[in-house]
Amino acid sequence: MDRREIAALLAYIGRLDPRTIRTDQGEARDQLAQWHELLGDVPMATPHGWDVRVAARQHIRTSPYQILPADLARPWESYRRDRLARHSDPTPSVDPDDQAAWTAELVGTRRAVAAGTAQPAQARAITSGRDGVDPKLEARLREIGSCIPPAARAALAPYRPARAVREAAVAQGLPDALSVRCEWCLAQPGEPCRRRRIGPDGGARGTAPRATPHPGRLDLAAAQQAQRTEQAQQPALA
Repeated sequence: MDRREIAALLAYIGRLDPRTIRTDQGEARDQLAQWHELLGDVPMATPHGWDVRVAARQHIRTSPYQILPADLARPWESYRRDRLARHSDPTPSVDPDDQAAWTAELVGTRRAVAAGTAQPAQARAITSGRDGVDPKLEARLREIGSCIPPAARAALAPYRPARAVREAAVAQGLPDALSVRCEWCLAQPGEPCRRRRIGPDGGARGTAPRATPHPGRLDLAAAQQAQRTEQAQQPALA
């Protein structure tokens, strides 16, 4: 605030609390100089929620003590900290190779947010559900059937044989063996079966992953698939 704004603020405060009024010309001049020195960097109002008159009125309403410049500087600093805490630096529009311009734009944006002349830039939240899917991405997924293109999936097949066998079985309508727990090697759902080597003492010496699931796991998956199919048909028959 400049000296004229400080004078207007003191006149406003004087109407609410006559104790701040200085009738002597010299005292009034000293008071104006003191408040301007302490509140020169505090704006009268900003486009986004700050008004020094509101802070002054709030103090006079809730405190029995005469208002001081610090009683207005503290709310202003809280206002600045709150806005900067809610601000997430957006990517500058300048060339990232120009370090000076990049830094200058970041600093300028932060200062504008702290001064109340710009709104804090909020980080985009992670959305869930179908509402958050980009229509272009959804159309692309329908086109290729998966987020992994078929060519890339075929190239990765030699490096993940268990997954390749699982995908081939599901594509042919066969039961997904990895959807159930293996009772033989105790592999959990989603994990490939393992080949256990038993030592002379009866303990397991190795658990190398298998490219194909154990037959018992296939039978259990087929039984569960048949049970789900039967349960799905019962309401239709009813």
